[in-house]
Amino acid sequence: MSINFEKMKSALTDMSGKTAIVTGGARGQGAVEAELLATAGAAVLICDVLEDDGAALAARLSFEGLRVKFLKLDVTSESEWKAVVKDAQSWTGSLDILVNNAGIINRKIIGDMSVDEWRKVMDVNATGSFIGIKVCAPAMAATGGGSIVNISSNSGFSGHYDPAYTSSKWALRGLTRTAAMELADDGIRVNAICPGLIVTDLNRDSAHLGPMISMTPAQRAGEAEEVAQLVLFLASEGSGFITGEDFVIDGGFTAGAGYRRVAKETGIL
Repeated sequence: MSINFEKMKSALTDMSGKTAIVTGGARGQGAVEAELLATAGAAVLICDVLEDDGAALAARLSFEGLRVKFLKLDVTSESEWKAVVKDAQSWTGSLDILVNNAGIINRKIIGDMSVDEWRKVMDVNATGSFIGIKVCAPAMAATGGGSIVNISSNSGFSGHYDPAYTSSKWALRGLTRTAAMELADDGIRVNAICPGLIVTDLNRDSAHLGPMISMTPAQRAGEAEEVAQLVLFLASEGSGFITGEDFVIDGGFTAGAGYRRVAKETGIL
């Protein structure tokens, strides 16, 4: 059997004719994900509560010839989700890709966190993705299926000192598996990406970067572009046999960073 490289390359990188929604797409990691999908040919709805940032990004990408729109979206609002999906269908006639990227963090331990603070993080990070899947799946199924990518975290494999954020990311992993099973007959794949330390303009000067990098086997932080490339792969036809899975992208941190440090300090490595 000969390999048709051009066909395989196209399956991995050509999003022409696809319509994508990227939440939390106005800046940071979400903005990079939205730009890469648009550069690959998708029509992209950039959705966020940050209206000025989102509109500016959409204007820049449109000026560069990419097919993008910005829509204000509070992911905790079912009515706003329905409006976004209706807009996508009116714009292109289909919805093929959903990237549940929107998320917030509140760096407080259990004893210091109020119930309202807990609920706010869970509402955005977990409930927001649930509503997105619930509202978007019928539209995707109507035109033959598609791909949903939930942005979880490597915190979803551990007990991070950030209880609401950590719990929300564990929840996204469970939601991913449930949705993958439930939506398989509709031709919809659902996967989760679990980044570790990813540097953006929002955290480039944070105090925790140094300690985290020193623990990471790759000895560096990740870049938003690296996560975006994984989003593109999971959105593409090239990942057509993958669903219900977690993809950790953290330079080896989850694989055993603590044991590696012990091995280094005791002379094993």
